Amino acid sequence: MLAACDFGTSSMEHMFERATAVSDDPAKYSRVFSTGRRSYVRQFNELYYARLNELKPHVLRHAEKRWSGKGIKHTPKALNVEAGETTYIVGTVFIDSSKKPSTLEQVEKEHWISDPEISEGYRNGAETVFLEDESGRIVLVGDAVNKSLLVSGIVAAMLGKETPDGSFEVVDMCFAGMAPQIALPDVTEDKYVAFVSGLSASVECPVTLEMQMLAEYLCGTLGAASAQQPLPAQIVQVVVAGNILSLPTPPLGHTEDARANDRSATSALVSAIDSYLADIAAVVPLALMPGAQDPADTSLPQQPIHRSMFAQCKQYSGFRSLSNPAFLEVDGHVLLGSSGQNVDDIGRYVRLPNNGSGDSPCELAARSLQWRHIAPSAPDTLWCYPFSDRDPFILAQSPHVYFIGGQDLFDSGEALGADGQHTTVVTVPKFAQTHSIVLLNLRNMKCATARFSATGF
Repeated sequence: MLAACDFGTSSMEHMFERATAVSDDPAKYSRVFSTGRRSYVRQFNELYYARLNELKPHVLRHAEKRWSGKGIKHTPKALNVEAGETTYIVGTVFIDSSKKPSTLEQVEKEHWISDPEISEGYRNGAETVFLEDESGRIVLVGDAVNKSLLVSGIVAAMLGKETPDGSFEVVDMCFAGMAPQIALPDVTEDKYVAFVSGLSASVECPVTLEMQMLAEYLCGTLGAASAQQPLPAQIVQVVVAGNILSLPTPPLGHTEDARANDRSATSALVSAIDSYLADIAAVVPLALMPGAQDPADTSLPQQPIHRSMFAQCKQYSGFRSLSNPAFLEVDGHVLLGSSGQNVDDIGRYVRLPNNGSGDSPCELAARSLQWRHIAPSAPDTLWCYPFSDRDPFILAQSPHVYFIGGQDLFDSGEALGADGQHTTVVTVPKFAQTHSIVLLNLRNMKCATARFSATGF
């Protein structure tokens, strides 16, 4: 734990040299979550078809390994299931619930209120769960359905048999499994990636004392040299995972009052945060991802915040504005990150009362790697761009690190694949609330937190 009262005084007799790391070419992953020129004239069914077509072969392969040895056959179309026969079918899960938000209602409400309500949960026992493919949809029932975490948009295989009323009683299920993964590079010295999320800089206080302490820590100027500078000197990459700003709510509708449309305070805030981040980017490579509160697209994948907003930051070669979600590489380690909207929405599908263990944001993120899809609820309950020929949220490769910003607490865990894949999963707490950051050691993939306090513990 770090606090202002921890630091004493000593002579500046130690000299530390900042560690360096090799980063990927900025263009290497830029196309993965790029939307190009946006057009919303397409229907979302094309996205669902692309998802099912790409994930179905992987799901079938896992299903055959799991059930074919028992003499169980696959029924290619959900509506061709024969009564009384145990079989398995593959399709896309869809959950119909009165608790789910209506997109039309949300759009309508946003014209009248500034903060539309978000449902705490979509599953309360009164919902209906379907599996749908090209032939149609079938209702899923049974204890396996009630006790499992199922999210709209997951592509899955369901094992069971048809009931007299035409439903499909599920006894087991399986998913696509983790995507292939490149070998983890060998790092022999301590090198850290610092994850920060939820700075939430406001007009009233653009840079808090804790934020200033954070910047000084990352730059190696906080505290006594002998006690505090060795670890900051080993930080080779800083990632800010969303919600950099907390912008004031704009006036609703048109107004003739010039004061209501005054954006000078917002401009001053953006300038202040640009200057703040530039101090960090001048010392250590800095990657920036947008979040739900930032001036970026509402729908996923959020495109990089325009570099013109960071006139000072963009002068440094180590500064990068990324999408959300985003991939990046540090010394051969593949990092995948999100600002948290996708995992937050997955959490709303947790059955109430809870399914049991495994429902923390970290564990939910790990499960999405097993589904091979990091945002399955898009576009049903999570706004996203209507891709027509591909689904960018399907993972072609498993990352070595999957970090989730915008969370209430720090947590870390792992996702393990059937073919030896191993991903470290990290949730990054909101800095404005916890004053904490996460430090990941690339040498041993261990995580720790550092907390900054202006008033002690």
